[in-house]
Amino acid sequence: MKQRKQCGFTLIELMITVAIVGILASIAYPSYVNYIVRANRSAAQSFMYAVANKQEQYMLNARTYAADIAALNISVPSEVAPNYTVTTAPNMSATPPTFTVTAVPIGAQLARDTQCGTLTLDSTGAKTATSSTGCW
Repeated sequence: MKQRKQCGFTLIELMITVAIVGILASIAYPSYVNYIVRANRSAAQSFMYAVANKQEQYMLNARTYAADIAALNISVPSEVAPNYTVTTAPNMSATPPTFTVTAVPIGAQLARDTQCGTLTLDSTGAKTATSSTGCW
């Protein structure tokens, strides 16, 4: 009697493949989310440096710091706006005058970035985060 050649996969082989893919996905997805959170934070920090630079330029021209980001003629980039609310606050009563740039996480960034929280950059270059010191 002639034996027929089998083609295809058995149910056991298919279930093992699905289990392996599930295990790999359960490992890879949290790493991917962590990467996205760090990339969003990095974009916000870069924009904060740009705001600080514009504040210094504004100070040279107007002899005062700008009250908000709109006065600096810059807008929040599209990769930062959905994840952070960025504000600047001058303190003209201090000697010498100072400013602070603050980035507060919103939406998914707020829920996922529990390591750092709100980022702050001041006119002296001091960088802080509400939850940790390793965020900058």
